[in-house]
Amino acid sequence: MAFPDDDEKMKGCRPKLFGTKDKKVVKRADYQSCSAAHLVESGELLKSVGQSANYIHKEVFAEVRSIRLSHLLGHSSSTTKTEPFRIFVSTWNVGGNTPTAELNLDDFLPADDNSDIYVLGFQEIVPLNAGNVLVVEDNEPAARWLALINRTLNKPVDSNADIFQHKPSSSLDSTSSLSSSNLDASFSSRTRTASGSSAIFQKSSLKSIRKPYMPTQRKLLKLCNCSVEMTRKSYKDACFGCPQAYANETDSSEDDTDDRSNDPCGYIVDGMNSAASASRDQLKYNLVSCKRMVGIFITVWAKKELVHHIGHVRTSCIGRGIMGYLGNKGCISVSMTVHQTSFCFICSHLASGEKEGDELRRNLDVLEILRLTQFQRICRAGRRIPEKILDHDRVIWLGDLNYRISLSYEDTKKLLTENNWDALFEKDQLNIERKSGRVFKGWSEEKIYFAPTYKYSSNSDSYAGETATSKKKRRTPAWCDRILWHGDGIVQLSYFRGESKFSDHRPVCGTFIVDVEIQESRSKRRSSNTNIRIGAEELLPTSKSKANKNKGNKGSGT
Repeated sequence: MAFPDDDEKMKGCRPKLFGTKDKKVVKRADYQSCSAAHLVESGELLKSVGQSANYIHKEVFAEVRSIRLSHLLGHSSSTTKTEPFRIFVSTWNVGGNTPTAELNLDDFLPADDNSDIYVLGFQEIVPLNAGNVLVVEDNEPAARWLALINRTLNKPVDSNADIFQHKPSSSLDSTSSLSSSNLDASFSSRTRTASGSSAIFQKSSLKSIRKPYMPTQRKLLKLCNCSVEMTRKSYKDACFGCPQAYANETDSSEDDTDDRSNDPCGYIVDGMNSAASASRDQLKYNLVSCKRMVGIFITVWAKKELVHHIGHVRTSCIGRGIMGYLGNKGCISVSMTVHQTSFCFICSHLASGEKEGDELRRNLDVLEILRLTQFQRICRAGRRIPEKILDHDRVIWLGDLNYRISLSYEDTKKLLTENNWDALFEKDQLNIERKSGRVFKGWSEEKIYFAPTYKYSSNSDSYAGETATSKKKRRTPAWCDRILWHGDGIVQLSYFRGESKFSDHRPVCGTFIVDVEIQESRSKRRSSNTNIRIGAEELLPTSKSKANKNKGNKGSGT
């Protein structure tokens, strides 16, 4: 049998399976493989090939670093547990009135409630005139309400409070006092500036106004907070692969650029920005989301330690006002996830009027809001993040729904004087429409044990009908302001009204306990790990130092 010369023989036998990083291994493999040709005549080919293959096998495995024993012996699994969270919800039609620093929010926002999440909705924070509806939005009232809410939620804890309660730091105390002392000075300064002819072009944006109250990493609220385990289950559709998530993170429109240092119309609530920004990470509650549409304004606040478990925060606005789409009536919806549970909060102001048939217009508003509200898709990581209101696990609807009582003013007043709430509630339009299945089918509302919340005379405990000079201006008292909920895992603890005389409406509040699913990951191993590991290690790669040591031992023994 003829053989090629050594050079050709070595050239033709060089394997091309490895790169330059493995030159040493290749040389040994070439030598052992190609030298097998010389052993054919001596009848030792099979034996040599077997030894060579075994040698190459061990050398190649010595270079593999990505395989780990834990990948074969252990697997991570997740367990889901349910924990109760407390949510406080409040709605208030403030009748176009702008608050001052002296306004006490205790009737709207009890300071000692200690809920995990606060959902606070307003209607008519500005007068619903043509200028506010059609021309430009004035964010001064929104800035004031945010400052007052922040002062109520984050004020220093009473020294008599439970010692296990969270105590704010000294920097927070100074910020709170600064907020209280300078609030009115700020507002009056803002008002004087706004009276100038060019003020309309210099108003601060809501994004810059809300910045001091939001967490430092506020952009993360809009991103996906799905667990790592959930991401692994659907790698191709993982959150980090979704372009929308990165769009929210890098979109310049969401940068909340703070240019108030050059803004002559900045609020001093903005004026305390340097102190607030420095200490906002120490606040007990952070602003998670706020949105305004003409007079409708919703804010969502959460405990600081809960904020990093909140994600997928999105908002949607539906106008149902003039011509059926302007924002003097309609709703703002906020969608978000807390741990593994999705929530939707809807703050609405529906069609007004107490004529017969007006309730049908309100029904239509509700149906159109449910049909048209669409949240932006953020990710598809293992589960589908809701895009419609009723797709959420827990839904709470609050606002001035404007449903009236289908009785004459005289009959209503008679039942009011008797505190006969059951008889009045039987004639409540929302109660009647829900029972008939024409609206809010499948929704729930706690029983009402408080007087109608509308309409009161200015700064008075008397209903407007008692002081009206004509029947046209007289309004029959009604439960216009309501809170409803939809979904499982919701228990309402309280349903009450506040007694503030700031507006012709009284605020309505509710406290809920909601179930939230929390996913926990842990690593499980088989009971016979030790025995399996000893046997398996013989087949798995070893480090280079260990491999070299073994080769040295083999060399000394030959």
